[in-house]
Amino acid sequence: MHFSRRIEHCPMCGTRVEHRIPDDDNRERAVCPSCAHIQYVNPLNVVGTLPVWGDQVLLCRRNIEPRKGYWTLPAGFMELGETCEEGARRETDEEAGARIEMQGLYCVMDVVSAGQVHFFYRARLLDTDFNPGPETIEAKLFSEADIPWQELAFRTVKLTLERFFADRSTGQFGVHCADIR
Repeated sequence: MHFSRRIEHCPMCGTRVEHRIPDDDNRERAVCPSCAHIQYVNPLNVVGTLPVWGDQVLLCRRNIEPRKGYWTLPAGFMELGETCEEGARRETDEEAGARIEMQGLYCVMDVVSAGQVHFFYRARLLDTDFNPGPETIEAKLFSEADIPWQELAFRTVKLTLERFFADRSTGQFGVHCADIR
């Protein structure tokens, strides 16, 4: 399976790479015929939160592609130099301008076709003053009955919300894992 992040040139010397299985490996890699550097392409981490205020959850309407205009949990790509939790907190601030208290890892989902792993943390909103950044059209609280299910941007968001409302009904919150294929 090839992803959109396919390497064409060596990041070390700029030579056009060959795609082949290196010795002592079992997967096709980008191998430089000039300097022998092997470039590995690994999944990207998407980190975010499921912010809660009373019986409502915070969703953000996307102002960027993909899925511009659709609703999502505040999340985005983890940056180098930060933990998953730090990235989730940063993304919540950048996308929703929301102040939160982290409450622990909630969902881990492998999105194999996109080469991503999504991590969502439960979070308690400290107030309802939101200041969305440029990637967000609006940030809004929704009760379970009012979630715009047909307008959710991503399957991972839908699954996270479904699991949250099921867990909330029992009062038991665990860590959920899923493979999205």
